Amino acid sequence: MVRIENAAYHMIEVNGIQMRAAVLGKGEPLLLLHGHPETHLMWHKVMPKLAERFTVVAADLRGYGESSKPADVPDHSNYSKRVMAEDCIALMKALGFDTFSVMGHDRGARVSYRMALDHPEVLKKMVLLDIVSTFDMYSLSTREFAKALVQWYFFTQAPPLPENMIINDRAEFFRYSLHIARYHSENDTSAEAFPKEIYDEYYRLYTPEVIHAICEEYRAGETVDLVLDEADLKAGKKITTETLVLWGADGLVERFFEPLKCWAKFGDCFTGHTVPCGHFIPEEAPIPMLEAVLKFL
Repeated sequence: MVRIENAAYHMIEVNGIQMRAAVLGKGEPLLLLHGHPETHLMWHKVMPKLAERFTVVAADLRGYGESSKPADVPDHSNYSKRVMAEDCIALMKALGFDTFSVMGHDRGARVSYRMALDHPEVLKKMVLLDIVSTFDMYSLSTREFAKALVQWYFFTQAPPLPENMIINDRAEFFRYSLHIARYHSENDTSAEAFPKEIYDEYYRLYTPEVIHAICEEYRAGETVDLVLDEADLKAGKKITTETLVLWGADGLVERFFEPLKCWAKFGDCFTGHTVPCGHFIPEEAPIPMLEAVLKFL
C-alpha cells in the first residue's frame, strides 16, 4: 500500500459510509478531491508543499480507492455529486472543520462545485481543475468530443455491459483512462507524471467493485447531476464562492470548450487560465499549478 509520506491516515464513518482520508500539515483547512480513475494519491507531488501553509485533507471519494462502495440504487442517486459533497462536508466536520477551502480535479471538481451550489456557507475558496460543468459537458458535446471522451456515454450504459467490457481488458482500459499518449503523444510525459509505484497503486485499486461504482457515478452524472445543474441554471442560482479555474493547455477541456465563458453561466466569481500540461494537472504540472493555487488561496 502506497501512502502520502508523513500523512496521518483515517477511516471515518460519514453519511453511512467509510471514507479514507490523509491529513498533513497545519493551518487553515484545505480539502483535496481526486478525479477518475485515481485516488487521493494524485496529490502526492503537491500535498507536502500545500501542507506548509494548510491543514491538507486528501480523501478517497465514495466508490473510489479504500472508501466504501455502497450498493447502487435504481436512480443512481447515492452516487450523485450532491451526496458525495455531503460525504465530504461530514468528513471535514468529523476532523474538526466547519468551514474550509476545496480543490477538486475532474470528478472531484464536480463534487466541489455542487458543494458550492448546495452549501456555500462551508466554503471559503474553491479551485476547479480541468472541467466545465456537467451541463456544458453534455449540452456542448460534439461528435469529436464523444470520440475523445467516450466514458461520458459508455459508462452510462445499463449495467453490466460497460463493467464487463472494462473488466475484460482492465489493464488497457485503465491505461487509456489515464490519457497516456492520447492527446500529447509527441511529448508523452506519462512516465514522469505517473511513477510506477503510484501507477501500480492506482491499478491495484481499480477493482471490479470500483469499476462498477465508477459507472454508477457517471450514470448519476448523466441523470441526477445533470438535472440539478439544469434546475439551478433555470432558477438563476449562482456560485458565490471565489473560484480559480485551471485547465491543461494540451488537454481536452481547452480543445472543446471556453472554460471561463462556460463558468460565467454560474456566476461572476470565476478567474483562471491554462497550465502547460494535459488533463492530470497536479501530476503533469505540479510547479505551475502550485504557483497559481498558492497565490489564489
